[in-house]
Amino acid sequence: MYTYEYPRPALTVDCVIFGLDENVLKVLLIQRLKAPFEGSWALPGGFVDMRETIDHAAQRELQEETGLENIYMEQLYTFGDVDRDPRGRVVSVAYYALVKFEDYKKVRGATDAMDAAWFAVSELPPLAFDHDKILALAHQRLKNKLRYQPIGFELLPEKFTFSQLQTMYETIWQKELDKRNFRKKILQLGFVMELEEYQTGHQHRAPRLYKFDKEGYLSREAKGADFEG
Repeated sequence: MYTYEYPRPALTVDCVIFGLDENVLKVLLIQRLKAPFEGSWALPGGFVDMRETIDHAAQRELQEETGLENIYMEQLYTFGDVDRDPRGRVVSVAYYALVKFEDYKKVRGATDAMDAAWFAVSELPPLAFDHDKILALAHQRLKNKLRYQPIGFELLPEKFTFSQLQTMYETIWQKELDKRNFRKKILQLGFVMELEEYQTGHQHRAPRLYKFDKEGYLSREAKGADFEG
């Protein structure tokens, strides 16, 4: 056993989970049950146990507070401002993930969360701690990464229309895109596969369905293809 002469900071994890509800980008929040910020909305997260990795802590806290399990998350950034937590010196490792909203729209609060709910990124309640900064950085990372990797397909159903695809890009980038140029660019990139299927439920001409072509993407990536939007 070792002892340390100096005080040490505590370590936490925070999880930013994005979902696309039609044309609204949403983020999953929990309502805190305990102080500090009791009753306030926050990102799912909590303290890392002494005998677990930070990756495991992120998965555990997400499941305990929202019911979501087996979500692939990537590390976003480490937040270590001295006064970010009124309980003392706390450093947080933030994670983020993209999920298909329809698969995870039912969430529940548990353990130290009195509730859990999806909120539009454009209409957020006041957030606890520095979670507004964490969320803002995660949103910017999503915007930037979408320019060179087709990660947005994680937000779409397996089969989608071109209109749904363009709406996803416009929603995340927060700007309108020219329909003709967008279609031309996406088809040139070679990671969208045209299907002999059409979306049902339309009175007029039904739009064609497409799906993400993973093999096409990996082939172009190996050749150093430019995915700039």
